[in-house]
Amino acid sequence: MQIFREVAAHLSYTRAAEALNLTQPATFAQVRQLEDHLGQKLIDRLGKSLSLTQAGEIVLKSAQRLVEETENLDMALAELQGLAKGRLRLAVVSTAKYDIPAHIGTYNTEFPGIEIALTVGNREELLSRFASNADDLYILGTPPQDMDAVVERYSENPLVVVAPPDHPLAARSELTMRDLANYPFLMRESGSGTRLAAERSFEAAGATPNVRMELGANESVKQGVIAGLGLAVLSRGTVALELRHGYLVELAVEPFPIIRHWHVVWRKGKKLSLAADAFVERLLRSTG
Repeated sequence: MQIFREVAAHLSYTRAAEALNLTQPATFAQVRQLEDHLGQKLIDRLGKSLSLTQAGEIVLKSAQRLVEETENLDMALAELQGLAKGRLRLAVVSTAKYDIPAHIGTYNTEFPGIEIALTVGNREELLSRFASNADDLYILGTPPQDMDAVVERYSENPLVVVAPPDHPLAARSELTMRDLANYPFLMRESGSGTRLAAERSFEAAGATPNVRMELGANESVKQGVIAGLGLAVLSRGTVALELRHGYLVELAVEPFPIIRHWHVVWRKGKKLSLAADAFVERLLRSTG
């Protein structure tokens, strides 16, 4: 049931296998075994795309309840030992992967018996996981809208415009978004909070970005800017090392830096485990 739930969440045997630390053939075999046992086809394949059948939708709801009950049982037993043992499932947007490991390291030093499962994805992927209650805590730049969520803001996350040091705009000040529209721009994929902020800034200035490339990871965007392929909007934390060593420069563009914030989020009504509660408490304390 746990394997089927992951396949249904990702609609990909490969990505589900990666999340579960299994091989793709083993993951596929387990789902087929479940289908044989139930006598129902749960997943349809059309070309390279997977989709749930009507039976699959019904089984998914039961799988979510069963896995959650099993995990609640594990946590309840672990809590008899305080924080000596337990499991914490974190899901973070890709931009936060530059910030959150330091918090995990501090937490792990204090509670070495807590196993931490970390999932990294874009905003849309995390909201999908949130809707299915796949994790204990979520780290997001923009909190979920129209969802029953508890949201705690814990630190700033400024967005900046970056360029290679030899770019024509690097030596200029008081730039506008219209100035940027004359140069190639690198964008994150649709669904990225960083891309949304960039697009809104151009729209507010009555300008249209000259998008040269769409890239699916902050690291790819960062390396593209360093290589001179275009300008980009990125979290300052993502490019802190490159700015410090001069591989990139931060442009003085109105309205940047845009001060956003990191938020730790969980489902409203969800009873946090001791492990999750301790992580939230230390996250707020360390940055508050």
